[in-house]
Amino acid sequence: MAHEAISVFDIFKIGVGPSSSHTLGPWRAALRFLDTLKKRGPLSNILEVQVLLYGSLAKTGIGHGTDIAVQLGLSGDDPVTFNVDQITPKISQIRSQRKLLLDGQEIDFDPAIDIQFLYTESLPFHPNALTFLAKFKNEETLAETYYSIGGGFVIKEGEERTKSSVSLPFPINTASDLLHWCIKTGLSISEVVMENETAWRNEKETKDGLLNIARILKECTYRGCHTEGVLPGGLNVKRRAAGLNKKLLKNKKYNNIEEWLTAIGQGGNSFQYILDWVSCFALAVNEENASFGRVVTAPTNGAAGVIPAVLLYYLIFHENVTDDKVIQFLLTASEIGSIFKKGATISAAMGGCQAEIGVSSSMAAAALTEVLGGTQRQALMAAEIAMEHHLGMTCDPIAGLVQIPCIERNTMGAIKAITASQLALQSAPDYAKVSLDAVVETMWETALDMNSKYKETSEGGLAINIPLGLSEC
Repeated sequence: MAHEAISVFDIFKIGVGPSSSHTLGPWRAALRFLDTLKKRGPLSNILEVQVLLYGSLAKTGIGHGTDIAVQLGLSGDDPVTFNVDQITPKISQIRSQRKLLLDGQEIDFDPAIDIQFLYTESLPFHPNALTFLAKFKNEETLAETYYSIGGGFVIKEGEERTKSSVSLPFPINTASDLLHWCIKTGLSISEVVMENETAWRNEKETKDGLLNIARILKECTYRGCHTEGVLPGGLNVKRRAAGLNKKLLKNKKYNNIEEWLTAIGQGGNSFQYILDWVSCFALAVNEENASFGRVVTAPTNGAAGVIPAVLLYYLIFHENVTDDKVIQFLLTASEIGSIFKKGATISAAMGGCQAEIGVSSSMAAAALTEVLGGTQRQALMAAEIAMEHHLGMTCDPIAGLVQIPCIERNTMGAIKAITASQLALQSAPDYAKVSLDAVVETMWETALDMNSKYKETSEGGLAINIPLGLSEC
């Protein structure tokens, strides 16, 4: 069997909310199409560009900002570095002037006409499909179709799924592969993953990159815990993390992230106190995500709050946490996410919410188990437990927004991850009767059986049973 090489930085990507599949993926697809146009010749030869959105991208595209993402991508803006505060004014300018700068080259572009939502059409390869059409002054045309397959990953129609040219010292497709290498070498999961990462870059670069990811996770949580207001989109959902943060800290303010984290740790260690903070962290991140804030896909935007919530739980409420432990946490988590991506899916449009919150919870459970001293088998057991209790979870976002029930589901995923980790740590490895690979296979079979209206289309479940305009209770 060919082994697909996926790096930790493929699983953890810096981007903009609210959806990795419907925002970050289309943004990256637009950047790729822009690159094709630039290679073809001078951009001054282009007369017009249109974007066609199919299937799930069409049905929830407005709520997920797909139209916004493709405009920013065609403009040449990078989701990693673009100032998120400039999204609204830039999109408003394009709409009012009906002009788009293709990497500096102005063309006529009316989003209301040139971005088409094809609600009743779907392409067979994947529900998240979009086509870019360009017309040139010499009357030639160019069309490229892309599929956003989850977690910000994009595939162009006609090309094989990207296979890395790197040769990994420990090729892994399944949990069994991972355990095989751990047993053979005596290495922990994170150590095996770090050895594989050296196929792309040296160890220092990997460590520095992961510490940067951890920094952004903390910054995003901090912003979410200190930003009040109402989330965009029309549901009038009030942000809750800032109010909870104030209540738990008794209205005390702190000058920076580290002082804030220290103060949280000094506030107590009761079950309720810790539970409140884990929930607060997860709410904060996904409220930022719902507001087109900068987040880290972990492994997706809709599930971006689980990993930081569990990581901060570990950082704050456990002793002797070092940078190396943080790196170990992220490496272990990424490998679990990679196994799910290879064996099933991390796209809610393909698998429902089990593919997002379930996978993120599984990732966090394994990571927490390893840094708390668990064995490789216990870490895999924790991953299995976390996913087992998300199997069948549907994706039914009200109004196509990543808000209800998405934001609260991150709190539940984080708590389940911690519970799964504790169960695994208190269990003998031979207790597990269900393997992680069996759960991955089951998740994929469940995804295939799931009705499409429960796969990020807002055509079933809560999305049709809750009147629009209601705020979240």
